[in-house]
Amino acid sequence: MFNSKSLIPFVYFLFIAHLRSPLLVESCNAIDKEALLDFKRRISDDPSQLLGTWLPTTDCCKTWEGVGCDRANGRVINVSRSGLQSGDDFILDTSMSGTLSPFLGNLTYLTLLDLSNLKELNGPIPFELGKLSHLTQLFLDTNMLNGSIPTSFSNLKNLKRLFLNRNSLSGSIPNFVFQSFTLVTELGLSENHLSGPIPSSIVHMKSLTKLDLHDNKISGKIPNDIGKLKSLIELDLSINRINGNIPYSIGKLSKLIDLSLDHNRLTEPIPSSIGQLVSLQALGLGNNQLIGNLPDSIGNLPKIQHISLDNNMITGRLPSSLGHLTTLINLFASNNRFVGQIPKSFGGLKSLMTLDLSRNQLVSPLPEQLTKVHDLQILDLSYNPLGLVSIPNWLSKINLFRLMLAKTGLKGQLPRWLSSSSIGYLDLSSNKLEGKLPTWIGNMSELWFFNVSHNRFYSTIPKEFKNLRLLSDLDLSSNKFSGSLENIFDKNVDEPRGHYNSIDVSNNMFKGPIEKNIGNKHVMDSITSLILSYNPLGGNIPKSIGNLTQLQVLELVHDGLTGMIPEEIGNAKEVKTIKLSRNYLSGSIPSKVINLGNLEVFQVIRNKLSGEIPEHTTNIPASSFFGNAGLCGAPLRPCTRS
Repeated sequence: MFNSKSLIPFVYFLFIAHLRSPLLVESCNAIDKEALLDFKRRISDDPSQLLGTWLPTTDCCKTWEGVGCDRANGRVINVSRSGLQSGDDFILDTSMSGTLSPFLGNLTYLTLLDLSNLKELNGPIPFELGKLSHLTQLFLDTNMLNGSIPTSFSNLKNLKRLFLNRNSLSGSIPNFVFQSFTLVTELGLSENHLSGPIPSSIVHMKSLTKLDLHDNKISGKIPNDIGKLKSLIELDLSINRINGNIPYSIGKLSKLIDLSLDHNRLTEPIPSSIGQLVSLQALGLGNNQLIGNLPDSIGNLPKIQHISLDNNMITGRLPSSLGHLTTLINLFASNNRFVGQIPKSFGGLKSLMTLDLSRNQLVSPLPEQLTKVHDLQILDLSYNPLGLVSIPNWLSKINLFRLMLAKTGLKGQLPRWLSSSSIGYLDLSSNKLEGKLPTWIGNMSELWFFNVSHNRFYSTIPKEFKNLRLLSDLDLSSNKFSGSLENIFDKNVDEPRGHYNSIDVSNNMFKGPIEKNIGNKHVMDSITSLILSYNPLGGNIPKSIGNLTQLQVLELVHDGLTGMIPEEIGNAKEVKTIKLSRNYLSGSIPSKVINLGNLEVFQVIRNKLSGEIPEHTTNIPASSFFGNAGLCGAPLRPCTRS
């Protein structure tokens, strides 16, 4: 028989156990709920329905997506982009319009606030967010936020990660705010409009591993004691207005893997301490005003893979120590003032894929030691007085993908070994190459970019040219090529590649007329630039050019063209430049052509055009119509009415 007295000790035990266990709160705090609802009220558009579950009648801790609470006290601790994940499905493209509510500052227990990549959140960052003293992670990147960084952020003493990248923030970076960021490990303020100097207090952020300030308007100098940030792994200050020197102390950043200082206004020589960055894999110093010699110590970087020194004023010889960089993959040093020979030690760069030394003053022949660089894929020595005379045959032993030897003193004919090479990008322009375009050119099955402009070639285009199934960019300008353009326009394609992007055959002796069907050819359907100027083509401008829907540049100058300007060209809506000068074109200018929405340049100088120039919105100077006695109307003289 059941004895109720025997149950009393058990009930008492449960009561005591309950008193000793933490209480579990079922619903979220009223203050937090109201703060979140105010945020929702300020959102004007939520096409992804990220806030669809945020209803006043439901429990924000239980049913609101993107909201996380502390089970012990019911306070909101996490607010993130709700709806980004649903089971195994991800919503990759989310957006939200509106402003940030200052009441978010009432979420006093919040540790994570992630409203990144919503694209259209605008307005300022509320000053009240500085009240979130428990916050460890704040992500507001990839939005349209404007105004300045709130000075109240100095109260966020527990912050570890702050990303405000890709907004429209302006003003200077508050110096005293950074003094509080002693725990911050990652700081991203890139792609904004921030100006002023890098705060000197930044050197007190001893926990910092990643600092990204690229693409702003930051000026002034890099702090001299930047070397105090010894935990730094990534430092990106590129695309700013930073001037002065690279501090010697930078050599103390022994953990640094990626250093990007390119596209600034840095001056002075590169410090020898750069060779102390023993963990460095990528060094970006291009597009500055650096001077002096390249220090020998640069050869002491045991893990370096990418070096960019291009577009500076670095002088002297290339140090032979560069040949010790056995992990180097890419070396860009074009457009400097290097002189002398390419060091023989470069033959030891086993991992090298890209060597770009163009636009310097190197004068030596191409060293045969480069044959040892078995992984070299990109070689650019253009615009150097190398006096090569011929393309060295030993280059055939290297598995090159891009070869650029523009204006290096080449003479004679193209070497036959090119026919069996893997070269896809070939620039031999501005030399003295001559002879016929060989029939074996059709065997260059990987060729997609071909530039032999400003040479002395003189032949027709062989029918084998049609076999260049990957070719998309062609420049044969300023030679003595002749015959028909048929083999160029009838080229085969290797889907989806091999459709023309650009063609320039100007300043040759090609004869026409231009094929009437040129705009309907499959190989031409994605072309953006078509330049046929200064050839004795004759005939009419084909109406089918209007079918080239991607065309942006059309130049048919001094081609002996007759007939009228086809109105159908107005169907090529992307056209920005039309040059039809020095022909025998007659009739009127079609309104549809001169009123193309993207038109920037329109020139019909020295033709036989007549009639009133149609009204147009593009600002076209009167000089663009010079030499057409029958034309009138703005910007020329007014038409006389009979």
